[in-house]
Amino acid sequence: MLGNDDAATQYLTGKTQTTLYDKFYPVIKNSFAKVGAEQIWENLIHRYNNIPFTKDVNPDLTDYVTGEALKGVYTIIAIEEKEIRTKLSSRTTDLLKKVFALQD
Repeated sequence: MLGNDDAATQYLTGKTQTTLYDKFYPVIKNSFAKVGAEQIWENLIHRYNNIPFTKDVNPDLTDYVTGEALKGVYTIIAIEEKEIRTKLSSRTTDLLKKVFALQD
């Protein structure tokens, strides 16, 4: 097969990550603003980050959660891609059958 088990996912990530981040961020920020979560997190994390010998944590909760959500999205896509690449039964559409038949 052409490329790594997640080659298409890596390509997709490179092409869509910034755009998806820009779409996710305001939705998450709005949700946190409704309950005051961002301010609580920021206060807590600034104190934590001042403790010696600890690894700093991102004090921007919205940025952190947005990044983690996108990691999750791309992880699921990579799992599906690997299935399609390695299992004939996962190639359920004519397009998938055509594209991956070239690589078998």
